[in-house]
This record gives sequence, structure tokens and C-alpha cells, in this order.
Amino acid sequence: MDLRCNLCPRRCNTVRGEAMPGGFCRSPLLPRVARAAPHYGEEPCIAGKNGTGAVFFTGCNLRCVFCQNMDISRGEGGQAVTVPRLRDMLLRLRDQGVDSIDLVTGAHFIPAVAEALSGLSLSIPVVWNSSGYESVDSLRMLEGLVQVYMPDFKYYDPEAARQYSAAADYPHVAAEAIREMYRQTGPYVLYGNGLMKSGVLIRHLILPGRADDARDVIDFAADEFPEGSVLFSLMSQYTPMPGLEKYPELQRRVTAEENRALIHYMQVRGLSGFWQEPDAATEDMIPDWDLTGVPVVS
Repeated sequence: MDLRCNLCPRRCNTVRGEAMPGGFCRSPLLPRVARAAPHYGEEPCIAGKNGTGAVFFTGCNLRCVFCQNMDISRGEGGQAVTVPRLRDMLLRLRDQGVDSIDLVTGAHFIPAVAEALSGLSLSIPVVWNSSGYESVDSLRMLEGLVQVYMPDFKYYDPEAARQYSAAADYPHVAAEAIREMYRQTGPYVLYGNGLMKSGVLIRHLILPGRADDARDVIDFAADEFPEGSVLFSLMSQYTPMPGLEKYPELQRRVTAEENRALIHYMQVRGLSGFWQEPDAATEDMIPDWDLTGVPVVS
């Protein structure tokens, strides 16, 4: 079996063994999970009243300098799980009564995730919660297995993507990925209780001083898809993390004025969805990466 990985847009062509980390994501082939538990910090149409069963994977194919999950996004921590164990985790979360299954940052584990979901009857929506930096070919492995796509669209400006996430091609890649997600799901559908049954929910985290970039992302969502066909989430929860000495422009929170102006612009552009108030910018919603819900390998 060829273990050289070209799953994501970086196409590292690096060997990733079952337990041996490799590639830009610094991850093995087997999924590594840092936490699998009910989570209440997602949008209301995802979390519902009972929370979403969030599976947080370790590793990432971006290098966001402001990442709130840096303790696990650099490939550290977590527990390797086999496909059968991952499947059991998803069933156990369902049995806890959550309103959806939330697979967080799993792009570098797509083959294993697709295998775990194949033939699995969960009876609740599966949400693919991602950075948006994904290849179309890899996303096609999830077709018919994922009901809701919840990608970030972090930047429209390639220079910002290069500077802050080491991915100058991010805007083009994310746009193509989101188009593929929409192709798979079509316009969003809600249950009568407001929970999302299927479709695409695009997220954008407002960065301080980058209102023009945020407006460009809003324009993309409004211009690319038929009106009322995708949901949009404008997030003002940006919280400066340690290690930003080289980026003084990122060492503050988003102001109420910045936030209010972008909410207004989102509304003017006719996007349905969600937004946050500035008081969302805290570290309270960062989970503990303590292997909750992850089976211990004996």
C-alpha cells in the first residue's frame, strides 16, 4: 500500500504510517482524537438543545498563528484510534442524545473517517466542521456520508492567508472546496425545530483590522450561491493567543464598531445565518484536551 499522502492541497507526498506522523499536518494515517463529547459552542442549528457530539481530531494542514486550539492543531496530544473504535465513538455519542455529530478538523484523516461512516446508521446529521483548506477529490470521499458541511472561509486575500496560515492559495482552494460541498448537499434544509438537516454553513472569523477581507468573504457567499441557499456565520470571538509578538495587528480583539458594521453588511447582502456579539471573545469555549470520550488503548 502506498503511504505517501496527497490528501490535501499541499500534496506533501510524505509517508504517513499507521502510527508514524508525517506531512505538513504532522499526523499518522490513523486518526488521532483529543476529545469526543457533547459540545455546546456551535451555532444553534448544529448544537441544538442537547449539544453536538464533537470529535476533535489532532493535527491540521494550516499554520494559523492565532489558532485557539494550538495545543492539538500542531499534531500533539490525542489518542490514535482504529476505524472500528472511531465508529464506536460516534455511536456512543449518538446514544448520549446529542442533536448532531460534529467532526472537527478531520481533513487529513478523510479515508478513515469515510470508512467509519460508511454503512453507519446514526439517525442524526453528521457535520463536517473544517478549515475549508481541502481538496475536492478528498471531499468526494465523503459524498453521501456527511449531511452538513460547516467550512471556514478564513481569507479572501492571498497575502493574509500566506502571512497568517502559510497557505497563499487558501482563497482559491476554499472557494473550490465550498462549491463542492454545495454540489453534494444542495440548498440547506432545517428541521421544524431549527436544527440543520443538510446543507452548507459558511463561517468567517473576523480578524481585527481586516473588515475589507470579511466583506469580500461575505460577497463570495452572497454572489456564488442562490439567495437563501446557504447559511453564513459571522464570528467575532477572535481572542489573541500567546506568541503573537510578530503580529501586533492581531494583539487585540474585534471592536464593537467593527462587528456591528460587518453584521450590517451581511444583512444588506441578504445572507441568512448567525453572528456573535463582542463578548463572545473569551477562552471559555476552548475545551480541555483530556481525552474525554476517547477509548484508552490497552
